[in-house]
Amino acid sequence: MKLAGKTALVTGGSRGIGRGIVWQLAREGAKVAFVYRSDTESANQLVKDLELDQREVIAIQADVSDSESAETVVESVLEAWERIDILVNNAGIVRDNLLAMMDLDQWQAVIDTNLGSVFHFCRAVVRPMMSQRHGRIINISSVASHFGNPGQANYAASKGGIEGMTRCLAAELGKRGITVNAVAPGFIETDMTEDIRNMAEGEIVKKISCRRLGNTEDIAHATAYLASDEASYVTGHVLVVDGGLTLGGL
Repeated sequence: MKLAGKTALVTGGSRGIGRGIVWQLAREGAKVAFVYRSDTESANQLVKDLELDQREVIAIQADVSDSESAETVVESVLEAWERIDILVNNAGIVRDNLLAMMDLDQWQAVIDTNLGSVFHFCRAVVRPMMSQRHGRIINISSVASHFGNPGQANYAASKGGIEGMTRCLAAELGKRGITVNAVAPGFIETDMTEDIRNMAEGEIVKKISCRRLGNTEDIAHATAYLASDEASYVTGHVLVVDGGLTLGGL
């Protein structure tokens, strides 16, 4: 198991892509703490499933857009396991609307949750990781930041910001034994993307070289690789996992 003896913290871990990442890191041998916002039922079920599989897991309810909450979460994990080797910033929301109709709350909610949370959690873990002289930070971005998608100015801005922050932190932290990378998913089947499932056999899939939508395991495997020692010489990279969608754009 590639991650045996490691401890991981995953934001937005109770559902969708985050749930898949939590499972994969645990399968690879890591102890995993995950943060969820409000879906206690899904979080409790995930803990139950992992414990039945003999995995060590902690679920923490918190507002990822709040800096004090991020500090408290990190302190709780350090108190339980004494170290954090892997941080996966996955928490994200959408509030799609055309710019002319987008209100400030829709803009700010997406920026605070998707981009602000990455800043808060990276800042909270960086000192412990520097003390360890080891760390893996993986930020979940999106191909939405690579092309113009009408109605997603807030979402694309947040994900583009994540990729810029990823490169800056990689430059800052490499000499401390910490790598910082991003994974940019394409169209992935989750409850957040339920509205595209009906188009799976239509125009969207025709634009994907692999001729299918992605699944959460596709993102989880990419994330687990970047979290492993095998990726110790990879930093500042955005790994696009989109089945070839962006080869020709939308």
